[in-house]
This record gives sequence, C-alpha cells and structure tokens, in this order.
Amino acid sequence: MQIAYCKLPIFLIMLQNKNIIVGVTGSIAAYKSALLVRILVKKGANIKVIMTHSAIEFITPLTLSTLSKNPVLIDFTKNTSGEWNNHVELGLWADALVIAPASANTIAKMANGICDNLLSATYLSARNNVYVAPAMDLDMLKHQSTVDNLKRIQSFGNKIIAPGNGELASGLFGEGRMAEPEDIVSFLEKEFSKNLPLAGKKILITAGPTYEAIDPVRFIGNHSSGKMGFALAEEFAAQGADVTLICGPNSLKAIHKNIKRIDIVSAEDLNKAAINAFKSADISVLSAAVADYKPAKVAGQKIKKADGTKVLELIPTKDTLADLGKQKKSKQLLVGFALETENEIMNAKAKIKNKNLDLIILNSLNDKGAGFKSDTNKISIIDKYNKITKFELKSKAEVAQDIIKVILKLNSK
Repeated sequence: MQIAYCKLPIFLIMLQNKNIIVGVTGSIAAYKSALLVRILVKKGANIKVIMTHSAIEFITPLTLSTLSKNPVLIDFTKNTSGEWNNHVELGLWADALVIAPASANTIAKMANGICDNLLSATYLSARNNVYVAPAMDLDMLKHQSTVDNLKRIQSFGNKIIAPGNGELASGLFGEGRMAEPEDIVSFLEKEFSKNLPLAGKKILITAGPTYEAIDPVRFIGNHSSGKMGFALAEEFAAQGADVTLICGPNSLKAIHKNIKRIDIVSAEDLNKAAINAFKSADISVLSAAVADYKPAKVAGQKIKKADGTKVLELIPTKDTLADLGKQKKSKQLLVGFALETENEIMNAKAKIKNKNLDLIILNSLNDKGAGFKSDTNKISIIDKYNKITKFELKSKAEVAQDIIKVILKLNSK
C-alpha cells in the first residue's frame, strides 16, 4: 500500500474571488511584489495594486498593472481632470490589504495615522484584515522606533508577516528580507481558512474501486472512477478541513494541499487504512465502491486458458462501513453511499440501521446520468431519522456541495 501526499498547488480555491489590495512601498524588495501579484492572480483573487511614489523607483507600474490586470493606483486623482481614486471605496472593496514590501517609513505612518499618500489613506479606510510584510535593513528593523511601531500596528489588529534572514541589500546578513511571495500567499490562505465552516476538522473520504486479485494479472473490480469521492475531498478541503483521501486505482489527481492521499488496491488495504484514519476523523464519508467478494485463493501464476474450465470460489471482503459504525463515537459523523438497482429506499434505510450511519447517499443505476464514470450524479440523501431529501441531476462537484451542506446542517444539531 503506497501513501502519496498531494504536492500540487492550490488554485481557484482558498483565495478565489477574494478582493485583495497589494500595497507596494519604497524598498528594493519591491521586485518580489511582481511574483506575489502573479501568484495571487493565479489563485483566482481579484488584485488591485497601490504604489507609493518611492516604489516607482524600484519597479514600474506597467509591470504590476500587466500582472494584476488592473491599472496601478498611485495618486489621489487619476488624471488632470481631477477624477478621484476613492480611498474609502478601495478600503471597503478589499477583503484584505497586503503591504509587501512595507518600508520603515510606511510602517511609521501606519503607526501614527499619517495619510499623505493614497496607500496610507486606504489603510486608514480599510475595514478588513491588513497584512504587513516588513522589508528593510537589519539595523532599521531592530531600531527601537521600528520595534515600537510594529507593536503599535499589531495592537490595531494588523497582522505581521515576519521577515526572513539572509543577505540584505547593504551586504549585511541578518533579519529584514521580505518574506518570500509563496510564503505570503500561504500565510493568507491560512488566515482565510480560519473563517471557513470546517476549519480544524478532520475528514475521511474513500473513493474509487477496489481490485481483488485472481492471479498476478487478473482481478475482480468495478467501473468506479472515483470522481465523486475526489469531488467531495476537494470541497471539504475548500471549506477548511484537513482531508484524508483513501482511494482505489484511478487516474485522478487531487489539487488542494490539505488533502493527504493514500492509494490502496484491495478491500483489505482500504479496511486497514480507513480504520486507522477513522480514529481521529470528525466526519467520514465512504464513497468507495468496495468489492463485496474476493477470490478465496489467489493463483501464484497466471491462469492459462488451456487449463480448461475453472470454478472461482469467492468469499466476502471486510465490511469497512460496518466496522467503522461499530467503532463510531457520539461526536463522530459517519456517511455511507448506496448504489442500488432495485428496492433503493428500503435497502438504503436498512444500511443506515445495520451499519450505524448518520446519513446515506443513495444513487440508482436506473437514473440516467448517475453512477460510475459519469461527470454527473443524481442523489437522494436519507438521514438516520428517515428524512429523505432528493436532488436533481447535477455535476459531481455540485453534488459534493449539496452533500456537505446537509452534513454541516446535521453536524450543527
């Protein structure tokens, strides 16, 4: 059994559609602002850049306007006609103001309410979080006035993104380098995740098929693609949760960095991994299509057709959902899936009772567009009180959102 941790970048998830102002001040570190803006745009954020006049000496407005896809704002007025860059509207628009780099001069202005430029005026108008990434030489950073100013702006509720150590523009080595753009983005993602409904929750998801070996070449399996489980994992992670995704053989890739992927092959592999992850899980959703039976004996060599007719003896696999139901604690939520072809409601309700589930997600192969391999699904959700909620045919991403809304509602009771 191989464990793989997803290292692919997040995009269009945590920072998607967030309105962020990047403030750029007079520091040699202003060149890093270009990469910061580029990463934020790739994450799906809406970016506006405000530069001080000193910043223009280090990086051109053209560079930042091209990367942000918006005109760079510098002065209180846009042109000689007197059209106004409204700092109040900017402060209301922004979900976050990120000043990176923040020079000693700008930090001093912030600490003392001086607003002699558009950036400092917008700072005083900002209603949402302000993040400050200091960048200056070692002695400037350690000077008591800067130390006091940083403490003062922190007392206002502003967040400091600590500078790093290394070679400085002066040639000295020490603290004062602006945090790397990737680290600033990670800091912002963590900050935004704190307000998500599932922040701090641990989620277990199973997805895809299992393969039960007949011989070294052949296996018993099914047509599950894992798409539903992966959609659930992404949506749970987007809501702030730490997700363990246990998945059978598939060609899919998880995106969100909060997803820890565990690849398995057989029902036995899945059972062991799920029981281990379940111990710390707050919510578990078992969407994997686990084989109910496996060969009693696995041939050591490929079975030859010339050997004639073969009878394959099958024995039951472990019922992971039932095993977890027996271990479930009062504060844990356990959700199962049921793919049925007949007596759908009756069979699903029986599973809720027999396996100690809180919810079961029912889909039927009789519904067009539902089931394996499809990008869509049509479900009904039945809770332990026998309440049935039916949904129309939707994309599996939308189905995942519907499922999580029901889970959140049940979890809040």
